[in-house]
Amino acid sequence: MIEGSNKLQGEVTISGAKNSALAILPATILAGSACTLKNLPAIKDGVYLRDMLIQMGAKIHISGTDRIEIDSTGIHTHKIDIEIAQKMRASYYFLGALLGRFKKAEVPFPGGCEIGVRPIDLHLKGLEALGAKIKISHGIIKAKADELIGAPIYLDVVSVGATINIMLAACMAKGITVIENAAKEPYIVDTANFLNALGANIKGAGTDVIKIKGVEALGGCEHSIIPDQMEAGTYMVAAAATKGDILIKNIIPTHLESVSAKLREMGVEVTEYEDSLRVRSVGKAKAVNIKTMPYPGFPTDMQQPMSVLLAVSEGTGIVTESIFESRFKYLDELKRMGANIKVEGRVAIIEGVHKLTGASVYATDLRAGAAMVVAGLAAEGKTLISNVNYIDRGYERLEEKLINLGAKVRRLEEE
Repeated sequence: MIEGSNKLQGEVTISGAKNSALAILPATILAGSACTLKNLPAIKDGVYLRDMLIQMGAKIHISGTDRIEIDSTGIHTHKIDIEIAQKMRASYYFLGALLGRFKKAEVPFPGGCEIGVRPIDLHLKGLEALGAKIKISHGIIKAKADELIGAPIYLDVVSVGATINIMLAACMAKGITVIENAAKEPYIVDTANFLNALGANIKGAGTDVIKIKGVEALGGCEHSIIPDQMEAGTYMVAAAATKGDILIKNIIPTHLESVSAKLREMGVEVTEYEDSLRVRSVGKAKAVNIKTMPYPGFPTDMQQPMSVLLAVSEGTGIVTESIFESRFKYLDELKRMGANIKVEGRVAIIEGVHKLTGASVYATDLRAGAAMVVAGLAAEGKTLISNVNYIDRGYERLEEKLINLGAKVRRLEEE
């Protein structure tokens, strides 16, 4: 329940990146010994992955709120539990990690948010290029290899998931693997840095060509996960939408350049510091056009919160979603709050209104849930958001952080 029309003001500290954590947790399997991860976000998806690792025989010790030690020495199976895997998308990273260590893996088809077709054929093609034989039976992906051998792999479509999965499998493959048209997201760099700390030989992460020279074995390490650019971006937009003033701490400003640029174009004041930035509203925001693109373009995960800001801006903005074809479902919820939006295929035409008004709405997926929160904060009156389990999958202590910024938010137990 959100009581809107309160300016968000103060400071907020950003947690570790969800998308990095979801790749690095399965990657600890490759170490075959103990790893320590710092700045790990306390989110539902992280809990699911920890449960999977424990079921497989890993020993986990948690100290403090964001530090975890994972000892994967005792992992005794190459099979993943179907029940947990279907709750989330990132379970597919176990394919590359298990294949890399045991030369075999059995992983159920992933679940997660329904935001359109997200085929994993690129992952499978990449693993097959390394020498894995893949069979799909009763919803389980079964991969097996006598040995993995480095190969040149060209990705037809830029894919974060496929890039990471191939990196995981190729670390201990014989010879050299070259991934062309690789994704360049910060999570790729973070995962490569983690793998290199284990003893892998990966060069070029963050560019569109990644070279992986296979090594004999990997060991343990200590690694700190990068800050979450999507969480930071959400607070940036929330500051603008509520006409507020927020200092956002523990971030890497370069990761947020596309969001900062759009906010500045809208007339919002964005000041960058070394590891923080300040977002301050100076009058009504002006509408802009947005097209989602792979990094370093405007992120698809920020499209929904930004559309809320456009809904209360001056003028008409056009949003083109070029990554996922079903990422506009939440706009029907936004219309309940008085937004003026017309959707034509992958394009949304958003005409700014004077104000949104509180209503009962539904989180259709993780980032849509975040958008509904931003809408509720900006709206007049009370907004009730249901299906918040989606939000818990990607935002750590959301209501606590918002309350510290002056929001009126409370979590209601379902009757």
